[in-house]
Amino acid sequence: MNSFFSKVTLFLVAAVLVISSIGVSPASAATPFKDVPANDAQITYLYERNLISGISTTQFGPDYSVTREQAATMIGRSLKLNGTKRTTKFPDVSPSSYSSGYIQSAVEKGFISGYPDGSFRPKQPMTRGEMAHMISRAFNFTQTSAVFFKDIKVDNDPTSLYSATNKLATAGITAGTGGGYYTPDKTLIRQEFAMFLARALEPKFRVLFQNATIDKLYSTTDNLNVRSGPSTSYNILGKIHTNNEVQVYGYSGNWVYGKSGSLTGYFSLSYLAKATAQPSRVMVIDAGHGGSDPGAVANGLREKDVNLDVSLRVERMLKAKGINVLMVRRTDVFYSLDYRAAYGVKNGADAFVSIHANAASAGVSGSETFYSASVANDSKQLATFIQNRLYKAMEHTNRGVKEYDYRVIAANPLPAALVELGFLTNSGDAAKLATWTYKERAASAIAEGIEDYYEWKER
Repeated sequence: MNSFFSKVTLFLVAAVLVISSIGVSPASAATPFKDVPANDAQITYLYERNLISGISTTQFGPDYSVTREQAATMIGRSLKLNGTKRTTKFPDVSPSSYSSGYIQSAVEKGFISGYPDGSFRPKQPMTRGEMAHMISRAFNFTQTSAVFFKDIKVDNDPTSLYSATNKLATAGITAGTGGGYYTPDKTLIRQEFAMFLARALEPKFRVLFQNATIDKLYSTTDNLNVRSGPSTSYNILGKIHTNNEVQVYGYSGNWVYGKSGSLTGYFSLSYLAKATAQPSRVMVIDAGHGGSDPGAVANGLREKDVNLDVSLRVERMLKAKGINVLMVRRTDVFYSLDYRAAYGVKNGADAFVSIHANAASAGVSGSETFYSASVANDSKQLATFIQNRLYKAMEHTNRGVKEYDYRVIAANPLPAALVELGFLTNSGDAAKLATWTYKERAASAIAEGIEDYYEWKER
């Protein structure tokens, strides 16, 4: 009879073991905690090294707060500090407390200083901000980088909260709480503490910090320098242009740290502005030639001078019509054809007009406007609207609208036209282009043709 019951008992025990093994999660195989996810390698790492324990034999309590004495004790254990119970410098820490030895050791190591009134407040829950100070000092994280949080003011004092959180983010200990926030005043919970501590001890757990976009600004000037630091003494990494968007990651005094295109660095806030919407009419006016390239020279005129004079008049007239204007050049300077062709796209324009004067045999006269097949329909329309007004205003031969792959329009992804005002080699055309009246009439015709084009586009 006893033999029978022994066999039954053995059978039941074996069955229980088999059933239990089926229900065991991977996490409970490494820790006894039922409230820890199976893939939480950081808590497992700390538990296996006897650096953390649960709130009970089976519960870790990931959402429970961490007190200041608990944090000091766990960091002290991880750094193998002297945990012998003893008197501390703080009157509110009992010498018999389990944490007293670790707290005093932390004081001696310089990563705990207490409050201004001389207390330590061991039972008080720790905040995420306090944890940043303690971890950064305890593990001697010193490197900083371009780290920004929406809820922490930039302050480069080595003892500031910004410096502490910057050091943790740079070291890969924290990526914040999401959306560009760190949430320094939030009570630290056990799950977060385990994450901080495991990453501080084991580099394989560390994360790559990425700034979040907290704002969008637009450049108000051309050739705005992008620098490696927040002052003009830092190196220039590149340049951006008018209306280029800057994704803002953070503010540092009168500087913005962010990204524009492929450039990441610091931008002067003096040359950035908000934009409710991108302008719907942004025209590039390109005064042909310039600088070392005079263009055609005849009858006492240089093409580069005529082109610039008329272009500046067109700018004035377009602005009076409420059209935004980007000038490739305003002075006697030289730019390459490819620079001119790319200028509009780089600066957020939606169309391009290059202004020139022509040259041929003395008997050839009149105006003509060119487009390229690269953006054929819109470019042809733009050229046509301008030409239909120009030849009438100049009171000379209409040489028409023609397709030709001049580099500034053929390599241009925007709707683009190249205007030939008249022939400097023709005495009649040259005489007109030498006068205020006809240069004003030419500019007015071009501006009105551009306005015609925008009205056609918006129908």
